[in-house]
Amino acid sequence: MSDIKLVIFDLDGTLIDTVSLVVNSLSAAFNHFGYIPPSEKEIRSISGLRIDIALRQLAPNLSNEQLNLVGEKYRQNYLHSALSANREPLFEGALELIDELSRRDNFLMAIATGKPMAGTKRILKEHNIINYFSSLQTPDNNKSKPNPQMIYSAMEKVGAKKENSLMIGDTVHDMHLAKNANVKSIAVGWGYHTKEELIKAGADSFTDRFDNLLKKIDGLIYA
Repeated sequence: MSDIKLVIFDLDGTLIDTVSLVVNSLSAAFNHFGYIPPSEKEIRSISGLRIDIALRQLAPNLSNEQLNLVGEKYRQNYLHSALSANREPLFEGALELIDELSRRDNFLMAIATGKPMAGTKRILKEHNIINYFSSLQTPDNNKSKPNPQMIYSAMEKVGAKKENSLMIGDTVHDMHLAKNANVKSIAVGWGYHTKEELIKAGADSFTDRFDNLLKKIDGLIYA
């Protein structure tokens, strides 16, 4: 089992394009209660964190009760918009990449996301890709990013070693997660955070093209 290569993907902003959906749903939740919504940049900054932690960072002046109400309204807004139209598409090239990795001997894939397990499974099933992943790690059964528990859980589930594991994500929280777990990381430039932020956060590699991601994976896995 020691030769298993484990590629761990973040979900929102990495495989699934949810940027506008998250920003609009969260802004609407703040507006619903008469609170000034955070800027788009501020909302992008908390992507990948568990929602209660994210909201506390965005609105430290609000009480826990107020934040709970905003969080519940956000979930309602998000789910309503997601189910009413195709608002959670796969990024172009994502399906081809995970299909290619699934065909390789000794390669396994996992998800490590700040999204709850129910939402994670719903999205993966809607795109008919849930069976590609040997492990789904969320805040339901792990500590929130950047705590390394999600990566540890994914590796333990499939029997992979740190030196053969790799994290791919679009936020600084993903890069910190990888560093804290002592695994290599690839930052992608089509999600929530900028190249400069991702490099500063310690990404081992960066790409802004999905068709270049496989080459980046091979470059780190076989380094």
